[in-house]
Amino acid sequence: MVERAVDRHCEHRDWWLGAVNARSNHVHCVVAAPGVHPNRVMQELKAWSTRELRDAGLAPRGATLWTRHGSTKPLRNRRAVIGAMEYVLEHQDGPGKRRAPEIG
Repeated sequence: MVERAVDRHCEHRDWWLGAVNARSNHVHCVVAAPGVHPNRVMQELKAWSTRELRDAGLAPRGATLWTRHGSTKPLRNRRAVIGAMEYVLEHQDGPGKRRAPEIG
């Protein structure tokens, strides 16, 4: 459900979503949102995910679902993006979701 919320919000905002992997206690995403501060991207993705979970009855109203912040790591080149996508998709004890086409 969180992966779907991230995907839908990125599509809504016209952000590039390279990969997303929601685990039981954290989420990894590779997102490009030109002109938007990374903290704002994270804040919006958390908000949309929270709304989806609450609307589905999976999270009680008023409950804290996320840590106050999180890690936003700049990916400065193609190699870094590919490496981050590989990590998100293949190294999280379960498959993630790729929306972007393969980066060759």
